[in-house]
Amino acid sequence: MFLGVTSRSARGLSAAVAVLAIGAVGCSDAIDSATAGAKKVVRQRSVFSLETGDCYNPNSKATASEEFSVEIVPCEEAHEGQVVGGFSIEGESAYPGDEGASKIADERCPVVSQKFVSDTWAIPKDVELFYYYPTSESWKTGDRSVSCTYAKQTGTFTGSLKNEALDADQLAYLKGANGVYEALWSNQPESEDPEKDLDGYKKQAKAVSTALNAHLTNLKGVEQPETVKLRSQLTETAEAWEDAATAGNADDFYIAYDTAFTGIDPNKTVAARKELKLATTVPADDAEVWAG
Repeated sequence: MFLGVTSRSARGLSAAVAVLAIGAVGCSDAIDSATAGAKKVVRQRSVFSLETGDCYNPNSKATASEEFSVEIVPCEEAHEGQVVGGFSIEGESAYPGDEGASKIADERCPVVSQKFVSDTWAIPKDVELFYYYPTSESWKTGDRSVSCTYAKQTGTFTGSLKNEALDADQLAYLKGANGVYEALWSNQPESEDPEKDLDGYKKQAKAVSTALNAHLTNLKGVEQPETVKLRSQLTETAEAWEDAATAGNADDFYIAYDTAFTGIDPNKTVAARKELKLATTVPADDAEVWAG
């Protein structure tokens, strides 16, 4: 899945100036415009002080550029993004560079965000994971924080993305399912050809196998019919991933991988998700992957 990136500047927040031009527009329109402008000024917050749960509109209207401040708005209002988590970069004495900082965010934001958005299938269409991370200049001032957000590059959405009041069965399912796909995507080998990087693909298979076994453990306490069926199917799938992880050669790997990858097709989880009263629309990116 593609992760958009956004960085922030170390420079101070410049003063916001509202200019009211009265002439072609009527007095009422001018007052409304001034009121809206004043409200936006009051709502400004530095990107250095974003908090989990904040719904916001970026001022630059560009999610792939530096941002100094954003407009914080009530989540009930239309907005372009919401902060879903954050963390501090640790263990780096020197600035890791834009590429290094982005890589750290790539690895950690998907996991951090799951504490806020447990069911990623419920995320509105075209809302994707982005993040604000330190620049080389802000690093010099002690900035180490990364803010993980979900945002739309165009358009807006309403409401908070936080999954509220999930029951034990729902949480058990989501924890395991999220772990499986995280293991798959975070362990992608560099080569697209298993014959050129068999060890890399076997490592990925081992990670998925481990995650699947944890998922199966989580599902043991869920006795709903469709979920029980899914657990049975995933038991065979976990064995296929283990076979792929221990394959002696590329041919054996291909045979096991075909069964393993097909076994975690998200379309096969829809019935169980419906039973558990979770979102049932497969995200477009995932649907495209398993469509072949």
